[in-house]
Amino acid sequence: MFSHCERGGWILGNAIDGTQADFVRIPFADTSLYPILTGDDEEPLVMCSDVLPTAFECGVLNGHVTPGGSVAIVGSGPIGLAALLTAQFFSPAQSIIIDLDDKRLAVAKTFGATHVVNSGDGKALQAVRRIAGRYGVDTAIEAVGIPATFELCEQLVGPGGHLANVGVHGKPVTLHLELLWDRNITITTRLVDTSSMPMILRTVRAGKIEPRRLISHHFKLSNIIEAYETFATAEATGALKVLLEA
Repeated sequence: MFSHCERGGWILGNAIDGTQADFVRIPFADTSLYPILTGDDEEPLVMCSDVLPTAFECGVLNGHVTPGGSVAIVGSGPIGLAALLTAQFFSPAQSIIIDLDDKRLAVAKTFGATHVVNSGDGKALQAVRRIAGRYGVDTAIEAVGIPATFELCEQLVGPGGHLANVGVHGKPVTLHLELLWDRNITITTRLVDTSSMPMILRTVRAGKIEPRRLISHHFKLSNIIEAYETFATAEATGALKVLLEA
């Protein structure tokens, strides 16, 4: 588990502040960075630094997405959409995206979602069961990080299924063992290790997935305050990932 390495591990944004600058000094750079090749298109590779490996490792791999299976992704922000993109490596028969924002659900359809569900009416469980069957989905990926979405995933996952938590939780969540104890499910948590990075880089370079589509806005580094305001008001601006350029 690279993220828990005793000498290194999760440093930026954890042990020390992260950074947005023209040049950055990175601890343990010789064992933690991947080179950009001459001629690489840098924009899609920026998405490889965070959302793609996070969604793929913590959501898709931990969730054991399988060919012909069913996956429900709760949250259609950048992480949820990246999980949708990388789940397609395994060709699930049903990719169901659940969110409160119709605009983001429309984006999810363009990313390959077979079904979208607006959970605002409180009937997401019934909607998913109409799509995937009365037992629920094989994989439920929690991509938000609040109690309500994790508890929804507990309801969505079917017997023998996997609940993969990706969202960062800052509050306690109720584990409904009274509902889950007899269903043979697996619940996983994980920090991204980027162990999948070589494969993801090759896949992006080959044009098999298009992570550039996660970028909704571009700003110069000198306009970083405007960039943060745009990202903070994503419901109004439609922001997904905001790219800063020197």
